[in-house]
Amino acid sequence: MSLSIAGRKRSKPSARKTPPPEPLAYLAAFADRRRDPDGKKEAVLQTAVQMFIENGYRQTSLDDVAKKLKITKPALYYYFHNKEELYLECYRRGIALTQQSLERIRSHQGPGLEKVAGFIQTYTVIIARDFGRFLVRQDDRELSPKAQAEVRAEKRKIDQSLRSFIEQGIADGSIRPCSVRLISFSIAGAIHSLATWFEPGGSLTAEEVAIEFAQTLTQGVANRRSAKLRIPDFEPLQICQKLSNGEMRS
Repeated sequence: MSLSIAGRKRSKPSARKTPPPEPLAYLAAFADRRRDPDGKKEAVLQTAVQMFIENGYRQTSLDDVAKKLKITKPALYYYFHNKEELYLECYRRGIALTQQSLERIRSHQGPGLEKVAGFIQTYTVIIARDFGRFLVRQDDRELSPKAQAEVRAEKRKIDQSLRSFIEQGIADGSIRPCSVRLISFSIAGAIHSLATWFEPGGSLTAEEVAIEFAQTLTQGVANRRSAKLRIPDFEPLQICQKLSNGEMRS
């Protein structure tokens, strides 16, 4: 059996380096005197998520975030009342990206193996971005019981979705009989590893890594007797772009 990628030929990874994004561009939001609460809230989130990733929850204070944004702490309280509220909003952004991807994959009219491939492709791109890295880099043990319960419930939903795609594949014959739990852990572990080693602007783009992961990880579970399958293109970049454009702001 061979796999194709949404009708496109598989090519060798490009040697070019993608210019890294401007990490501090959003800091200009508070330098603008115009009233723009949505833009300034976004600046707080973008700043906080990077600081949480770099320093962890315990080592990041609201004073640190305010100092980075060059605003007063009372000004920061206008957008978030405490650090845990800010943390949860960052987490919800990453979850929103993931859940939108999962909805598209669930509606895909194809065998389970294609859905598993779609999960790998889109989730990899998300985890390579700041709000995605935040999902897997943070330790929720510092949170209150209520916040911790919310975070863990959302993680379980992602795991349950992946397991359901694997189970569908076993039922329709596109995936060989296997331990659903073990395969789910293996796939998620491989994707989550990006949060520690992937560097934006490096020799591989997030999309190239996603394609390679989808190819490699599905080969291990595919039923070799099944027909030729394709890796559906769920356009994860468009989902990520909606977030960066503010279309998903609450």
